[in-house]
Parts: sequence; C-alpha cells; structure tokens
Amino acid sequence: MPRDFKRADRVSDALQRAIADILRKEIRDPRVGMPNINAVHVPSDLSSAKVFVTFIGLNDQDEIDEAVAVLNEASGYIRTLVAKEVTMRITPRIFFVYDKVAVEGQKLSSLIDKAVASDQAKKDEG
Repeated sequence: MPRDFKRADRVSDALQRAIADILRKEIRDPRVGMPNINAVHVPSDLSSAKVFVTFIGLNDQDEIDEAVAVLNEASGYIRTLVAKEVTMRITPRIFFVYDKVAVEGQKLSSLIDKAVASDQAKKDEG
C-alpha cells in the first residue's frame, strides 16, 4: 500500500508545531510581536524549511520587514532549539518569509462579506 504522506509533509508538520512553540516561549523581542506560522514548506531533500509567517498587530510594511529580519537573524538559535525538540538526523535550515497571500485573502474575504451584507440590506429594503 502506498504511503498517504510524503516524509517532507510529516517533517513540515513537525517543524511547524515546534517552531510555533519555540516562538511563543523563547523569542521575547518586542519588534516581533505575536507571530503566527501559517505554513512550513520543506523540499524533498529536507535541507531547508521556508516558514510562512504573519504578525498580529503589525500593519506597517517597515515593521513587518523588521520583524522578519529579526526572525531570520534568530533562525540559527531557533534551529538549535528545534533540533533538541524534533528527532531528526539533520535539522533543516530555517528561513522566515512574510505570508502576503494569507493577509490578502483575509482582506478579500472581508470585502466579499461587506458586499454580501450590502446586497442583503438593499434586498431587505426593496
């Protein structure tokens, strides 16, 4: 029987849980604020991990860029902590990337909800 998940998928899930826990407990830099990990992409060779992150409360692009830079500077430390938590022969290098897709999706969803509510209000009036 074929496997349902590739190894890279299982590693991505484990890394997402571990990194989220580490960011919550260990990273105290006020420039980062409250990061939210949306996804982790690990290629099949397991050499690197691209962590897609958004930040609660940060809306200015300069603040977001600074927060991503802080996380990337701390990626070696985070990788060390991940290696202690997740049992792997080699821990992937970690790169943080701001997830614009998730933010744009939330904005678009909000616009759709407003349009639907507006149409419903016009329907109720007429």
